[in-house]
Parts: sequence; structure tokens; C-alpha cells
Amino acid sequence: MPQDTNTHVALVTGAAQGIGRAIARRLVDDGYHVCCIDRDSAALDDMKATLGDGVQERLSLFRVDVGSENEVEACLKMIATTWQRLDVLVNNAGIADPFNGPIESLALADWERVIRVNLTGYFLLAKHAVPLLREVRGCIVNMASSRMLQSEPDTEAYAASKGGIEALTHALSISLGPDIRVNGVAPGWIDVRAEQSDADTPAPLRDIDHAQHPVGRVGHGADIAGAVAFLCSADAGFITGQTLVVDGGMTRKMIYEH
Repeated sequence: MPQDTNTHVALVTGAAQGIGRAIARRLVDDGYHVCCIDRDSAALDDMKATLGDGVQERLSLFRVDVGSENEVEACLKMIATTWQRLDVLVNNAGIADPFNGPIESLALADWERVIRVNLTGYFLLAKHAVPLLREVRGCIVNMASSRMLQSEPDTEAYAASKGGIEALTHALSISLGPDIRVNGVAPGWIDVRAEQSDADTPAPLRDIDHAQHPVGRVGHGADIAGAVAFLCSADAGFITGQTLVVDGGMTRKMIYEH
């Protein structure tokens, strides 16, 4: 049955856990109906159960591989049929582990897998979402990373994908303006344990982990969700083509060994 077409609709990729789950929850709180897509069906089910009855009715969950154009196109067609609109696209899905091992032994297939999910997926979602977004003068927010600016060893594929996202963001902003604003968010160290469905519990954060941030703490999913919500709002109506670094100041801190 068709839904209320006056309800603003957001699409969040990689929404089942982590930063994506935090963003989906924030957009629901801001009044959106949120279409959540992820490859992990079990995590989607856990997300819906965890967020509770008041949130569930404002969520629609879809299992989609963002690297498959057929699946992405089918999902967008379903959104068009059901809601006849899309106001916000948040490209967040990605392979989270940045480490790929030494460049000499990095297999081409592993490189291409990271690029397909982390970068090509963003292109595919934008490609098929643009017609709906243009009708309502909507916006796109792309999730980059502070690793687009700095790196640890053995992270070439991940770093390249995140640098590509920043470039894709400003390119899209020029191609799609003035009808669609396109911005990015580049998270730093974000503790997403509160938004995970995994059974494994990471090691507790240490005082030194927090202290190396100029703001005095590691980030939370809500910090990134708040930045996304701002970029989607009318208050950001004069902002496009920008990637906002949300990292507690870490990329501005000079580090010396003494």
C-alpha cells in the first residue's frame, strides 16, 4: 500500500549497525521515514528489535549489496513506487577495516573489493537516487573518513576509497547543483559499540585513547549523526561540496616523539 507522500524520506546505506545505525536513529527522531539498507540481514533484524516499537514504524529495512547495480536500482524503484519521493541519501556502507597488509602482497581482487563497496557503491546510489532527489531539491551526504587526510601503514585500498569519496562529493555538488546539495562527513575515531549487534566485545577504551583528542574523548555515533542531520537541514542550505571532518581535533594535532 502506498505510504503518506508528505512524509520526508531518507535512505541510509550500511544502516544495520555502527555509524549507520546512529544516523538512522537520528533521522527518525528528526521526523523522517528512514529506508535502511545493508547486506547483513541478521544485523537489520537486530537493529529493528533494538530500536523499539516507536521507531520500528518509521523504518523500512532492505537487504541490498551496494556494489550491485541491479540491487541498487531495484531498491530505488521500490522507494519511488512506495513513497514517490526521496529527500536525503546518506551513503555510509563500506568495508570498515582499513588494513590490507603490505602493498607488495595486496591482491588485485582485494583492492577491487574495497573500491567496489566503499566508492563504486556511492556512485551507484547517487546515480539511481538523483531523479527522486531532484524532484524535491534533496541532498546527499557521503561518509568519508579522516583517513582521506592521513594514514597508517598498509591501508592503501581503504585510504584510496575515502579520498575518492571526497573527490566524488565535490564533483557531484557541481554536477547536481542547484537542485541537489552534496556534502560529506569524515569521521575520526568513533566508538560505535553502542550501535553494534556483534557478540564480540572490543577491548575497553583507555584514558590515553581519549586524551589524544583535543576535545578530551573518543567520538560517539551520535556525534556523526548530528553532523549528518545538520548537513541535511535548512541551516546548511548554503553549504555544498564540503567534507566536514568530525574527529575531535585529531587531524589538527602535531605529534612529536620526545
